[in-house]
Amino acid sequence: MPAPPEPERRPHVLRAHGDERVDDWYWLGRRDDPAVVAHLEAENAYADAALSPLADLRRTVYDEMVARIAETDVSVPVRRGPWWYYVRTQEQKSYPIHCRRPAAPGEAPPQTAGGDPDEEVLLDENLLGEGLDFFETGSMAVSPDHRWLAYTTDSTGDEVYDLFFRPLGSAPVPGGAPVPGSEVVSGVYYGLAWANDNATVYYTRVDQAMRPYQLWRHRIGTDPTADVMVIEEPDGRFTLSVGRTKDGAFVVVAIQSTSTSEQWLLPADDPDAVPFVVEPRHPGTEYSVEHLSGGWFVILTNDGAPDFAVMAAPDTSPGRDSWRPLLPHRAGVRVEDLDVFDGWLVVSERADAQARVRVVPVDPSDPFGGEPLGASWLVPSTEDPSTTWVDANPEYQSTSLRYQQSSLVTPRGIFDVDLRTGAVTLWKRQPVLGGYDPDQYRTYRVWAESADGVEVPVSVVHRADQPAGAPCVLYGYGAYEHSVDPVFSSLRLSLLDRGCTYAIAHVRGGGELGRRWYEDGRRSAKQHTFSDFIAVARHLVGTGVAAPGRLAARGASAGGLLMGAVVNQAPELFCAVVAEVPFVDVLTTMLDPSLPLTVGEWEEWGDPLHDPEAYEWIREYSPYDNVRGDVPHPDLLVTAGLHDPRVGYWEPAKWVAKLRSVDPGCRALLRTELVAGHGGPSGRYDAWREEALATAFLLDAVGASDGVPAAVSGAATPPTAGGSS
Repeated sequence: MPAPPEPERRPHVLRAHGDERVDDWYWLGRRDDPAVVAHLEAENAYADAALSPLADLRRTVYDEMVARIAETDVSVPVRRGPWWYYVRTQEQKSYPIHCRRPAAPGEAPPQTAGGDPDEEVLLDENLLGEGLDFFETGSMAVSPDHRWLAYTTDSTGDEVYDLFFRPLGSAPVPGGAPVPGSEVVSGVYYGLAWANDNATVYYTRVDQAMRPYQLWRHRIGTDPTADVMVIEEPDGRFTLSVGRTKDGAFVVVAIQSTSTSEQWLLPADDPDAVPFVVEPRHPGTEYSVEHLSGGWFVILTNDGAPDFAVMAAPDTSPGRDSWRPLLPHRAGVRVEDLDVFDGWLVVSERADAQARVRVVPVDPSDPFGGEPLGASWLVPSTEDPSTTWVDANPEYQSTSLRYQQSSLVTPRGIFDVDLRTGAVTLWKRQPVLGGYDPDQYRTYRVWAESADGVEVPVSVVHRADQPAGAPCVLYGYGAYEHSVDPVFSSLRLSLLDRGCTYAIAHVRGGGELGRRWYEDGRRSAKQHTFSDFIAVARHLVGTGVAAPGRLAARGASAGGLLMGAVVNQAPELFCAVVAEVPFVDVLTTMLDPSLPLTVGEWEEWGDPLHDPEAYEWIREYSPYDNVRGDVPHPDLLVTAGLHDPRVGYWEPAKWVAKLRSVDPGCRALLRTELVAGHGGPSGRYDAWREEALATAFLLDAVGASDGVPAAVSGAATPPTAGGSS
């Protein structure tokens, strides 16, 4: 083994609120310094050398993963007007192919393998990405008359896109080529919305800090330099996004901070109209809007409703003074999203740490004509824990709801439920090749008591024939009210079939138990996120679910921050940690408003630049600032992306350098994608290779790198209270 890279120490003093910190590797953030890329390349070479003994295992795991996947596959078609839209994949092709075929009146979703005579290829991403090291589509939108496709592409991973237009229908351009001579709009961010003239497209742009802050209007066939800016949001805490109401009546411009929102509308029939605000922003009040064709807006809001309620108001007077409760607030039931149909509301809600879907009958002309909550019903689920979520439902007039459902042992099912009768149709179950049998696995939920007495839910899965006290991988996130739901992944089977338990710690800072769960894990309460994860780790070992010394942890992005914090606070609990694009230099980043996302993130983490108290609480947990030299550290596999606009590549690079400097025996490996961003490699085969590497690293670390185990006696028994499946 070669010696690990030792980046030069160039001490840089950082001062704030009377505190002084010395950062020896601050210079790694200077992308234009030739020594930076040279160091990252040296780290990659060192990591490759250190991981070379796992080459055979990695190759075996990759082959297993690919062998379980139907590489040539097609999605269940979704009806939109006179067309069925669907996506298909082909063996040995890295990217999806977007297609459509004509729809007959009353026709059920057609069974298609792709390539049918009546199929039209809208966009073949493989042709667009050919020869590129990185390729990604950002947004795609078909015009209301189905004659144009607008789409955006990125070839670096920096999440700044080019916008293209392709004619569809009678004279289509080949499925991968931009239209010769057509205009290209550069510097575009996520989100596209068509006006009803089928010629006007709205898009967003970002500022220097990668904050989407402007809405622009483009007309097909015109020079992009003539595009018109429609709205600009000057407040650095707020971001701007664009969409359409489902009935096509309005273009919606959502302006949102972490805790406050404001919605602006433009009549979709009048592209040149001046937008109007639904309700001006009020600090701490969030809301979103949809439209019922009968002349009403429905509003999802936390106004007087911490877990959110559904309101309604006439579309002639949509402001808060006109809001009336349609689906009242229910404490402990977090309403997360809202979809509308001509006669029903569909509510995505969360209760008891599980995502579920509620159907609420409503008269679009008189939404207050009945008792919506009393007449509502839940889409059925037979597993606990499991996850149910709303799929694509573009047709406002549809009488069926497309949804998906999964658990840690049950592959995703794609269903339609008849909104009139409740009858359920399963259209497709995610194929898992190789004879997968869900009865050979067990999933259940346990609860771990955190340091302050709060019970933390944990979702667990392992083989049914697995003995107690097995090696275990524990996953966590815990930020932005994002919930890590228990859903199936065939990639995970290479862990489970070698006798590993997989567990998800639903820690505070996420949204699994409603808004209070989120609030109790952010800003000054952020330590709860870390304490929860540590408590879960100790509970799994203490109850015999995980073997002492054979517990590993994994997290990404803000979950990588979690990994950095627990490595500092309880390194003895973990034999290995995988930290992907980890946000570990929190204090320095949050002090620099010029960096992408910093100002907008102050409501999530605190504002240490202007608030001494926020400085202190971040200072206490920021992983890079609290690396310990008095303890041995677990093995670490750390990843980064050179073009990552969300977590600067220098954060993991500095963290690894500091870990090695205080603990020369620390086996910390850094792998940086030099042609990718926050999400890692863009093609699915490259992504599977990276997953195979992480899996091989974890299997080796927990001592489970041998072959698939045979059935054994003394299998672990899931707790009755958790509910098994």
